[in-house]
Amino acid sequence: MIRKRMLVGSVLSAALIFGCASQADQPFVDIGNRHGNLRDAQEHIVQAWRLVGEAQRDNNSHLGGHAERAKELLSQANDELRAAADFANERER
Repeated sequence: MIRKRMLVGSVLSAALIFGCASQADQPFVDIGNRHGNLRDAQEHIVQAWRLVGEAQRDNNSHLGGHAERAKELLSQANDELRAAADFANERER
């Protein structure tokens, strides 16, 4: 009985940790209106990331890992847009 509880607890803990880790990469809009085109692109990335997540749910994550890789690349693109906005802000001083 104790073994079963420990096993269930371990599985639930792992699921919680994995779930939090996968959400950590979720892109978000953090570029202001000063760089409207970059902000628009960032909004599209956020939307695409969410749609890929919906596709994963609809297909029970049977997408060969490609959807997860796409989400990673979208997060990377989001970071690059933020870096571009930061670079432009530094140059305008």
